[in-house]
Amino acid sequence: GLVILELSKEKGGERLLERQAAQFGAAVQKVEAELSAQIRYLTQVATGQPHEGSSYAARKGCQMALTRLDYARLKLAELARACEASPDL
Repeated sequence: GLVILELSKEKGGERLLERQAAQFGAAVQKVEAELSAQIRYLTQVATGQPHEGSSYAARKGCQMALTRLDYARLKLAELARACEASPDL
């Protein structure tokens, strides 16, 4: 009877150990996933890529609009010079 009691204690201990090992494994996986997400985010920030919370897209859009505006001004100035040079247009 004592042998069976001791063996049942070991199985209970083994189950507890297995459960704790599984919990530890799950915790390690969660930490690993969070670290990977942080590394991806920091890589995006460090390389200037658009990322969550970034003003990159808005800034890039503004720069492109200013470039288009400068180009339009240049073309209008060229057109004005052409009109002044040829008054019959």
